[in-house]
Amino acid sequence: MRPTRRRLIKMLSATGVLSAGGLAALGTGRTNSYYQGAASDHFDGTLFFNPGGKQPAGVHRVLQLYFMEKWEKWPARFESPFIDKPPREVTGPCARISFIGHASWLIQAGGLNLLVDPHWSERASPFSRWGPTRCCAPGVHFDDLPPIHAVLVTHNHYDHLDLPTLERLWVRDRPRIITPLGNDTIMQQGVPGLAATTVDWGDRIELWNGVAVHAEPTQHWSARGARDRRHALWASFVIETPAGRIYAVGDSGFGDGRTFRHVGARHPGIRLALLPIGAYEPRWFMKHQHMNPDDAVQAFRLCGAEEALGHHWGTFQLTTEARDAPPQALADAMREQGIAAERFRAVQPGEVVEI
Repeated sequence: MRPTRRRLIKMLSATGVLSAGGLAALGTGRTNSYYQGAASDHFDGTLFFNPGGKQPAGVHRVLQLYFMEKWEKWPARFESPFIDKPPREVTGPCARISFIGHASWLIQAGGLNLLVDPHWSERASPFSRWGPTRCCAPGVHFDDLPPIHAVLVTHNHYDHLDLPTLERLWVRDRPRIITPLGNDTIMQQGVPGLAATTVDWGDRIELWNGVAVHAEPTQHWSARGARDRRHALWASFVIETPAGRIYAVGDSGFGDGRTFRHVGARHPGIRLALLPIGAYEPRWFMKHQHMNPDDAVQAFRLCGAEEALGHHWGTFQLTTEARDAPPQALADAMREQGIAAERFRAVQPGEVVEI
């Protein structure tokens, strides 16, 4: 069954083809909208890129996805059996990790409360009436959040960088916001007065009480509209905590596995990996930007983590697979690769893991 016009708008919004003003002239644009800096092994002076990796598909491929693929039907609403009411702080040699939903996490360790890719809005879209709609409520009510000291934003796609949520957090808590190069411009344009610290791959930021953040390479891309593709950097984060290192991946293709080998070598003994397992079909379109569960299990092995949690599934329908396909495929991949199921499992909003 071909998707409706509304579904097309959802998909175009989520993939960064549509801007808030509608379809603009397509292309990357040759003047960077957000960042000016010296060229590097992942920045050519205008655009960021994946070293040795694939770049995002063009709009003709997006239209091919719309016209040729069948989209599985999702429920209008799914209620998670979990809801978390986190404590004000967690101290000692432990960390508490609460899944908010999609790619959003609350990590509490060393007396610090940290959010990754916070998203409490009903849509992942530049539009108030169109775009992917939340299927499952956040696992923590916003008003139940403890004071937030730091926020990590991996990249600028609408399902990860949610300006309304950042504004609520900024007004309430004035957290330290850490994000890859260029994304601070988007945040400051959307939330006047907001301050953000930008990082490049390889940077380390000390927070407090034994908690620090490393920005690491990831195979992905960025865009908020039709003319700013790859104008801002994307990254994953390794978070040092008193309970061990937590590897937080927002979005990533697997590629040749180099980014996961790199992280495993640079941060041996990762205690917990937060790995995306959803929004992966069809593979001809999504392979180079989103891992499927089999890819995620290979990434888990390469990074050397003791345990992993699967996220980026079941909240916003961004691609064609069924809502419950990712956890089923993850279980199959774990069995096929001979890894105990309890070491890497999909989680639902509101679930809590302590390490």
